[in-house]
Amino acid sequence: MRRHVRWAGWDGQGLDHCDVTLSADGLTLDGVVVGNREGAYGAHYRVQTDAAGRTRLVWVFYAGGPALKVRADDQGRWTDALTDRPIPELDGCLDVDIGVTPATNALPIRRLGLGDRQAAEILAAHVPLPTQIDGAFLPRPAPQRYTCLGGERYRYEGLFRHFSTELAVDPDGLVIDYPGYFRRLPDPAGA
Repeated sequence: MRRHVRWAGWDGQGLDHCDVTLSADGLTLDGVVVGNREGAYGAHYRVQTDAAGRTRLVWVFYAGGPALKVRADDQGRWTDALTDRPIPELDGCLDVDIGVTPATNALPIRRLGLGDRQAAEILAAHVPLPTQIDGAFLPRPAPQRYTCLGGERYRYEGLFRHFSTELAVDPDGLVIDYPGYFRRLPDPAGA
């Protein structure tokens, strides 16, 4: 399966275009985004998972700013691919959460496969917005909880920042509405 998905900022500003590819080997998200949350930014991101849905590669480049490339093994042990140094504080993170896109919410939703009213707490590797970078540009561990509310609705809780919202998702687990932040746009022609 290959699709193109687009989101705009909740206020109508900004645009995220993501190519989503699902194969027997895993899921790939390849996107470009321009936004203005906490200041203007442009970014290119790429995420690859393995067949079990565990994040294995993350690449984020902020236009005019820093870039990161990190890898994870199937046990959630991470390495900075630019310096070949381990990132032990991310041990156990099986998912990535890139702050500038709702695309990565699909990763734990798909991987966990929660039934109605089931919940799971995870530790995600959170990639901050450009204005939130403090020191080296690397993901930080972020406790989160996902609860399946039934149908294609989930409660996402960013426990690391005391944040909670309901997400409407499509059958592939991709966000349709992320209140206050992102809204899905109609599918591009020919997608």
